[in-house]
Amino acid sequence: MENYKINIQHTTQTQIVKFEANKFLTKHENFEFKNIDEAAKSPIAQQLFYLPFVKTVYISQNFIAIEKYDIVEWPEVEQEVAEQIESYLNKGGIIIKNDENEQKNIPVTVYAESTPNPKVMKFVANRKLVLHAAEFKNIDDAKDAPLAQQLFHFPFVKEVFIDENYVSINKFDVASWEEITMELREFIRNFIQDGNSVLNNDAVTTSTEKNNTTEDAAKAPKPQINIDELDDTSQQVVAILEEYIKPAVASDGGNILFDSYNEETRTVKVILQGACSGCPSSTMTLKSGIETMLRDMLKGKVDYVEAING
Repeated sequence: MENYKINIQHTTQTQIVKFEANKFLTKHENFEFKNIDEAAKSPIAQQLFYLPFVKTVYISQNFIAIEKYDIVEWPEVEQEVAEQIESYLNKGGIIIKNDENEQKNIPVTVYAESTPNPKVMKFVANRKLVLHAAEFKNIDDAKDAPLAQQLFHFPFVKEVFIDENYVSINKFDVASWEEITMELREFIRNFIQDGNSVLNNDAVTTSTEKNNTTEDAAKAPKPQINIDELDDTSQQVVAILEEYIKPAVASDGGNILFDSYNEETRTVKVILQGACSGCPSSTMTLKSGIETMLRDMLKGKVDYVEAING
């Protein structure tokens, strides 16, 4: 099982720093503790209050935020706090004590939203579902993704893409959306409300380890790229994709990932996921949108954008 890793995130409020985890800490719940007595149900918050500069502790789905008193500055202590939280979590420390009298089911709403791809419907929840995007082409891909695995039991489900607070489903032509949307919406809502895990801890967002054949290797997305290892132009491309392109494609139920940059041909290759993969309008989006933006923002460095799938 993957260990917890804590990433320090500064906020717009200088007194507050977020310590973001690579896994969920709570299930769709948020907590605020202003002193050690209020934190009686949270051993980790109580431990943090032993630090004299801790004023308030906030615990959310995938982060712990701390508001400090003025006796110290965050650069002096934030690394030590991050290491303390990481160590506590990896030793199996309790985050929130279970209260048997609490209502287990959390009110969940899910609504369906059409996408530019007529074969894909986006199902949006009022809860954060995953920390990283994940795409599943078949039930074997979904062995560590209980929600996707269950969705593949529906004979009309072709592919599943999960990101943030939504699920995009690509269907076979055997059924129309009018016939199946309500059934899928209710299934996803009930699955989440019953407290089931969307992804297991062992699930990997992008993996090339599934098969070793040339065909499968060509189709498989690359593992997450370490941006620090990229050349300057590639880093600029990634930054533009993250800031300007991803929010737009996410609103349509899809995702875009940087694959590679060829300096000689001035070509950027990207991976399209979710509703963007196989979408009839994806070629137009690439050429009239993404390619034009990269050309304008990186003059003389990028001339072409190609999708290696979709």
